[in-house]
Amino acid sequence: MNDNNFFSPEILKLDPNVEVERISASIRKWLTGFRRKGCVIGLSGGIDSSVTAALCVQAVGKQRVLGLLMPEKDSSQDTLMLSRLIASNLGIEVVHEEITPILEALGCYRRRDEAVKKVLPTYDSNYTCKIVLPSVTKTDSFRIFSVVVVSPEGKEIKARLTPDTYLGIVAASNFKQRTRKMLEYYHADRLNYAVAGTPNLLEYDQGFFVKNGDGAADIKPIAHLYKTQVYQLAEYLDVPEQIRSRPPTTDTYSAPQTQDEFYFSLTYDKMDLCLYGKNHKVPIAEVARATGLSDLQVKRVFRDIEQKRKTTEYLHLSAQLLKDA
Repeated sequence: MNDNNFFSPEILKLDPNVEVERISASIRKWLTGFRRKGCVIGLSGGIDSSVTAALCVQAVGKQRVLGLLMPEKDSSQDTLMLSRLIASNLGIEVVHEEITPILEALGCYRRRDEAVKKVLPTYDSNYTCKIVLPSVTKTDSFRIFSVVVVSPEGKEIKARLTPDTYLGIVAASNFKQRTRKMLEYYHADRLNYAVAGTPNLLEYDQGFFVKNGDGAADIKPIAHLYKTQVYQLAEYLDVPEQIRSRPPTTDTYSAPQTQDEFYFSLTYDKMDLCLYGKNHKVPIAEVARATGLSDLQVKRVFRDIEQKRKTTEYLHLSAQLLKDA
């Protein structure tokens, strides 16, 4: 709590110098223990991968950090530019791996489009699409994903997804994260490097990652940090302003999409405070006051946090040995 003994955003403030030194030491210790020479990071142009890359440079130096640029045809136009910007800012080597041909060969786009057409038969590859979830703060009803498609003329059409169409779209989209991770491990293997994962605490806790995709890594330097704290380290580490001011996106679907629109249903600063409040048993009224939400809305967010933990528990599991089953 702050000096006035009230719960506020100040609770998430950290000492960046101390935290950077601690994480850097942990990275060095792990690499030494497992005899790895450096780190590979997939760069997305976002805050998390940028901070992770900067922390690895702090730990082992720019000569032993490799950044991978892995765009595909649905990637934002900013992705490559911002990824190159952070790589240049850090002075690290980059390798550009265009993954569109791999995804086409796997049927990623075809399988996704086939699933979308089940609820919107007029949809074709000339449209862009994304999936969205109703806000958790606005209803107690069971929330159902919808697909939003945008015609070449800019007309939006929205349709509710059935369970099988939702799973079909997500399963096809997950090829993207798993393909990127495959390439990260290729480069890590050839260099005897470790793969550095980029999830923050909010994503890690709430299962906002793909199993054996962006959820896979040898080390996860920022998985204990709230997103708000990642931004604090970004400023301390001099991550370029263009990256720090970019809204968090999924950069997975062809239509522009924010993380809160797709998964969290709340901006990261409010989600961080709700998650902290939930984790530390802060009274609901205090969390409501700090976030500007009502008591009822905070209760809904708390329930959603718990529900996501239950439904994504499987994603955190390693392969289970069933010899005693």
